[in-house]
Amino acid sequence: MPLLDKSTSLTEAIAQIRDGARIMIGGFGVPGTPFTLIEELVRHGPKGLTIIKNDANEPGMGVDWLLSAGMVRRLITSHVGLNANAVRMMNAGEIEVEFVAQGILAERIRTAGAGLKGFVSDIGIGTLLAEGKQRVEMDGETYLIEPALEADFALVHAARADTFGNLVYEATARNFNPLMAMAANCTIAEAERIVPVGGLTPDAVHTPAPFVDHLVELGQLTEVYGVVKR
Repeated sequence: MPLLDKSTSLTEAIAQIRDGARIMIGGFGVPGTPFTLIEELVRHGPKGLTIIKNDANEPGMGVDWLLSAGMVRRLITSHVGLNANAVRMMNAGEIEVEFVAQGILAERIRTAGAGLKGFVSDIGIGTLLAEGKQRVEMDGETYLIEPALEADFALVHAARADTFGNLVYEATARNFNPLMAMAANCTIAEAERIVPVGGLTPDAVHTPAPFVDHLVELGQLTEVYGVVKR
């Protein structure tokens, strides 16, 4: 029995995303950020989005395209400091921003992917990051309950994929992408190259195919990916 070919067009993959969706976007700065999927999301134009990403990218690229298009209601991130537009919008009340310490952000996503509802941590106690969070006493110490972070969609960037959806990330692009692919109801992956099933060494696979729903092949990378040199 042949395995399902998950390759699809860019337009068809992104057309599923509706107003109000919660979307995880992989990447750390440029490496691993799915710029082509984000560009198509801007063209598609859903509103009131919640975006979950480690950072807000820089002005004029990535997440900033979504912000400038007025598509984002809420941003869950570890920092926005490299994007003056995001800082301006936050201070003006144009977007709601939830700051999450980077390691906690990663673990909240990983926890969702593992099918758990949350975890306990002592990170942030006594700071603004602890405000409004549930607390629990264990062994005479106070801990915060950090809820798992799920999404409707995850947009990820891979260097290589096979047609069934097994993904391989290159170098530092293996950051939030594997975690997010596990934590969303639907994962859309852009891949620089898609090969037939059997074309990837099993030990090289970072995200197994069951976590991937749709594949878009990029071919030649555009200029926005330019800082990624291999």
